[in-house]
Amino acid sequence: MKIFRIILWSVTIAVVVTLGVISFGWQKETTTNNEPYGVAFQLIDQKNNEITEAAFREKPTAVFFGFTHCPEICPTTLYELDSWLEQVDPNGDKISAYFVSVDPEKDTAEILDLYVGNVTKRVTGITGAPEKISKMLKGFNIYFKKIPLDANEPNGDYTMDHTASIFLLKDGGRFKGTIAYGENPETAIQKLKNLISGS
Repeated sequence: MKIFRIILWSVTIAVVVTLGVISFGWQKETTTNNEPYGVAFQLIDQKNNEITEAAFREKPTAVFFGFTHCPEICPTTLYELDSWLEQVDPNGDKISAYFVSVDPEKDTAEILDLYVGNVTKRVTGITGAPEKISKMLKGFNIYFKKIPLDANEPNGDYTMDHTASIFLLKDGGRFKGTIAYGENPETAIQKLKNLISGS
């Protein structure tokens, strides 16, 4: 029995050490990677102007992904992000923010403009052709899935399941980190401050 416990503890320690090494390696790779995050894209903003990946590379940027028919996560995130941006960048010249639709079939530029504009002037909505949005989302490793509201009518009305985190990109579009949905506001604000300062 004693030998079994020793073996079990040895295996447990080995697993923990291995996971620690993997985690450290991933974090190191993430923080030292000088390549822009994601892929090139050509979409439109809420004012029907063309927008490309260059917009994510001009200055520190916050990006989140959602849809206008979202019942809770998206409007909450939009409202909170607007409040945080007002606190960390009151003049609006140090950080950019974007809301990318995961439901371009419904989210036209006009609908996005109304939806986003009712909450904030600090965040720009992005949409486009479904195939272009799909390519962009996959290139940014964003999870998104159409969920039928009625399982018996798969082609009927639907909602969207999607990644709920805010992605933080440093100058040049390099990945900095994320703000999780429901994260402590003080922590979220500090992350945005760090993004702006480059720390």
